[in-house]
Amino acid sequence: MTNDVELAADLAARAGNLLLDLRSRELGATPLDKAAAKELGRRGDKAANTLLLEGLAAVRPGDAVLSEESADDRARLDNPRVWIIDPLDGSREYGLAGRVDWAVHVALWERDRGITAAAVAQPALGVVYVSGSTRAVASDRLRPRILVSDSRPPEFVDALAERVGGDVAPMGSAGAKAMAVVRGDADAYVHAGGQWEWDSAAPVGVALAAGLHCSRIDGTPLRYNEEHPYLPDLLICRRDLAVSMLTGIADLTDAAPQDSPRVAMAREYIDSLVTHDASKVRLARHCHRYENGKRTGDSGDEIRSMLETGEQYRPISGIRDLVFREWGADVVARFLLDMTVGRDTITVAITEHFSIPSAEIDAITAIIEPRP
Repeated sequence: MTNDVELAADLAARAGNLLLDLRSRELGATPLDKAAAKELGRRGDKAANTLLLEGLAAVRPGDAVLSEESADDRARLDNPRVWIIDPLDGSREYGLAGRVDWAVHVALWERDRGITAAAVAQPALGVVYVSGSTRAVASDRLRPRILVSDSRPPEFVDALAERVGGDVAPMGSAGAKAMAVVRGDADAYVHAGGQWEWDSAAPVGVALAAGLHCSRIDGTPLRYNEEHPYLPDLLICRRDLAVSMLTGIADLTDAAPQDSPRVAMAREYIDSLVTHDASKVRLARHCHRYENGKRTGDSGDEIRSMLETGEQYRPISGIRDLVFREWGADVVARFLLDMTVGRDTITVAITEHFSIPSAEIDAITAIIEPRP
């Protein structure tokens, strides 16, 4: 019988090969436009997720699964073994010709033991990093190279780099950044812009076993299979850099509380009103939306499509005075929304109520009023 580490590696490799095949068929000499690249990422995510779920069901039918691409089954909280998977980490980069910073994550969490098996495949590099057999490569770099998200770098990172005498470099995919530190191509990876358990479980499992420091940015442990899988920040670095990195982050960050998991999910939705990128918005398949009493969305896919392509959202130019209130499974956001029409700017007051019983938004109710 295949052990858990071997299974993680095999599944990550197989999903990676599937993604390579799909990508080679779709990416030609002419770069895809933004919409086509995003659609390729979604197709890859879905296909790789199916492969991983079927593979796990075939050989570990009693285990639970937490996947970015599947509804959160809360039965996982009572299961002593939970696979945490990200079928395609870096779906944006996957759709861009020449980019290699995308990955497949497969990790196993066990109760009272944490992450016990992990694999990160980087198919475009032809490599699978596996916990227990991958060792971190020492770096003799005089100036530490600090990797950050190319879309959401921490606000404090430039000041942090100055404090530790390092340089900042952007890169896509949490797995790609973590494995760059493992390879010695970088010395640290710091993130504070919001993540989920599937973004970091496998990279952290590999990096810890390889001998690197892994923690939240306040130095506390990274915990998995929590009731809500939002895990907003992390630090992966060489052990000799950990104290200076953590001390610098502590000095540069204020004591303001971070978003709760539910508020973070509501914020992603509201941000997408302006960015028209709903790829990180967690919407249940059965999610519905009402606006001033009228039903305007009948499914998560429909609402996501409207956020990205709906003509009614195109004039939105900004959001101001955003405040949240949370109680139980409910979050209410109140804000002013600016819409630019020709040379005119129209401002309306919006109240959005989000029902978030677990790791997805179940329902949205919006009230739109003229600005007071």
